[in-house]
Amino acid sequence: MPTSDVYLGNPNLKRANTAHEFTEEQVIEFLKCKEDPVYFARNYIQIVSLDEGLVPFNMYPFQEKLIRNFHNERFNICKMPRQTGKSTTCVSYLLHYAVFNDNVNIAILANKASTARDLLGRLQLAYENLPSWMQQGIISWNKGSLELENGSKISSNSTSSSAVRGGSYNVIFLDEFAFIPNHIADDFFASVYPTITSGQSTKVIIVSTPRGMNHFYRMWHNAEKGQSEYVPTEVHWSEVPGRDAEWREQTIANTSEQQFKIEFECEFLGSVNTLISAAKLKNLVFEDPIKRNAGLDIYEEPVKDHNYIVTVDVARGLGNDYSAFLVFDTTEFPYKVVAKYRNNEIKPMLFPNIIHDVAIGYNQAFVLIEVNDIGDQVASIMQYDLEYDNLLMATMRGRNGQIVGQGFSGKKTQLGVRMTAAVKKLGCSNLKTLLEDDKLLTCDYEIISELTTFSQKGNSFEAEEGSNDDLAMCLVIFSWLVCQDYFKEMSDQDVRKRIYEEQKNQIEQDMAPFGFVSDGLEDMDSFVDKEGDRWHTDEYGDRSYMWDYM
Repeated sequence: MPTSDVYLGNPNLKRANTAHEFTEEQVIEFLKCKEDPVYFARNYIQIVSLDEGLVPFNMYPFQEKLIRNFHNERFNICKMPRQTGKSTTCVSYLLHYAVFNDNVNIAILANKASTARDLLGRLQLAYENLPSWMQQGIISWNKGSLELENGSKISSNSTSSSAVRGGSYNVIFLDEFAFIPNHIADDFFASVYPTITSGQSTKVIIVSTPRGMNHFYRMWHNAEKGQSEYVPTEVHWSEVPGRDAEWREQTIANTSEQQFKIEFECEFLGSVNTLISAAKLKNLVFEDPIKRNAGLDIYEEPVKDHNYIVTVDVARGLGNDYSAFLVFDTTEFPYKVVAKYRNNEIKPMLFPNIIHDVAIGYNQAFVLIEVNDIGDQVASIMQYDLEYDNLLMATMRGRNGQIVGQGFSGKKTQLGVRMTAAVKKLGCSNLKTLLEDDKLLTCDYEIISELTTFSQKGNSFEAEEGSNDDLAMCLVIFSWLVCQDYFKEMSDQDVRKRIYEEQKNQIEQDMAPFGFVSDGLEDMDSFVDKEGDRWHTDEYGDRSYMWDYM
């Protein structure tokens, strides 16, 4: 190529408005590539190999299938293991789309701007190695974007609500979408939806390795169930040549089995060291609410004579954390989450009115608010301004810690529960028991999502970085409450005794084949010791020392 025809001194790039006289063979080849993106990628895309340097892109069958799906379908979602060449495959199709279509806009988005620029860099490398007769002339070329003389533009950015706002895009590629925080993903789709629907041929390509039961999990399962327009494509690690049982065992030995299940088996497991076991999280299934309005999701309407409890976690209303509450039906086992509210924009001054209205609707439900910070203001409005009768209070009782009640007085009484290390420890412990033993049921997607990232940190549990735990903490508050004596009066149930009895019965059934040793006291209400003193064996009933007197 003459020096005057190159772009900014780069011999591998053709500047705009450079004339080229095609041969007959080149015309035929150009048209063949235009019609078949797989043929184009197989014959003209070059990639950098760690061992061999620049080499042709020898595609595997699943990579060819991906490109054909991208070409034929508007909406694609792909669940893929690590190290399967998914980024290269996607970049190859995006390059084809830009070269062989005029005046199109393509957005490459990733969890980090640097990752998106790296993907664009791979596309630019592949473009530089196209033959000059196939290239479009370059209008602009930099680290974050490029523009071709056919009017096609490609930009790279981090996935955010502002990434594509105000623009009109023909293709939006979302890489490792599962690693985008939930609130950013929600804001992104809220802002990008008008862009997607503005054209009849707009394409969205979502590719990721799973990372817990988050927004990607929801979109994938909706696609699997046919509840969206997205076409799901799953790739198994064994589809990559050279990956066999021996490779699997070696990889597990170098990492861990759980990590292998997440990164290569593509299972939607929670993070490591979650409060709720991975096996239980895997079996939790979300459902759509029967009603949804402004942050309130209802799964069951109020039922006459049923007992309900509301637990509340309050945020400052600054857009980071969420103000949230959950409504529980405690009429019978298992307990159920029947309604949920979650909003990161509601102001603390307005939040009490929403709690008040929902609590009244659910048979004047008892309300327990976490009052560490701004929650004390919310509780005060509930008590003094709205004069809600069934607001639960707590008081300090020495070594027993906080005790829940209603309407009592005292110097150390507060309008809710203060989240302390002891409260959180007991609440987390009991929540684990309730959920894993199916004593507490929930089918809410956002609750399940938070539980997959509610992990151990030091001696406690909290949300991982980039995740939220507002709903999880509502569950913790409820699980602490059910251990309180006052809960028995509210619901006429003693959860500790119920769980203990079931566990005891199970142990007895398991031990039955081996028999029991009689101590001669089982049919006696009392006995006399060798000193002549009479002892009554039914003084404490059948309650467990370890369980009922903690």
